[in-house]
Amino acid sequence: MAIKNTKIELNAQKREILGSKVSQLRRSGYVPAILYGKNQESIPLQVPIKDFHKAFVLAGESTLVYVNVDDQTYPTIIKDVSRDAISDEILHADFYKVRLDEKIKAKVAVVFQGESPAVRDLGGIFVRNINELEIEAFPQDLPHEIIVDISSLKNMGDQILVKNLKLDDKLKVMAEDEEIIATVQEPMSEAELEKALEAPTTTI
Repeated sequence: MAIKNTKIELNAQKREILGSKVSQLRRSGYVPAILYGKNQESIPLQVPIKDFHKAFVLAGESTLVYVNVDDQTYPTIIKDVSRDAISDEILHADFYKVRLDEKIKAKVAVVFQGESPAVRDLGGIFVRNINELEIEAFPQDLPHEIIVDISSLKNMGDQILVKNLKLDDKLKVMAEDEEIIATVQEPMSEAELEKALEAPTTTI
């Protein structure tokens, strides 16, 4: 895997092992994968697990990954990663081939930075309502994450809304302007806490 000026490249090989035998690949240090897309014939792949981990940490599911197969390079987005429910081992990965001249929609992680004065000085409780946002953009313009500065949350009840985000003009957020991203709430009093704990719970 090579990274040049934020360009993420991943070398892969065409995969001959299919079906239930792919467990052999995992034991050999490879992730079984598939590359597909609009007007693109599906190509079964195998990728060195260490290289895939590095690329996935950098790219997530929104940043371009250029997959090199034989003598051809495919611009892709990591569309889906399947993991073992117990061991968390990566079982399979999907690479979706994109066109650089067509906009796509992708989920981008929201990362909070800074310190809220309402939390620090007033004892408020920081509440995040959104962990990711759907963004429409050309693949090469999609960010790895969206940074949200929470230092503007100075008073109880202050909110950060979608419309407050400072994003590049190349990005379109697929959410309502008034949707709440984060807020600060007053802590519950002892009486309110006791009442909440006494409330009956319903088991289905």
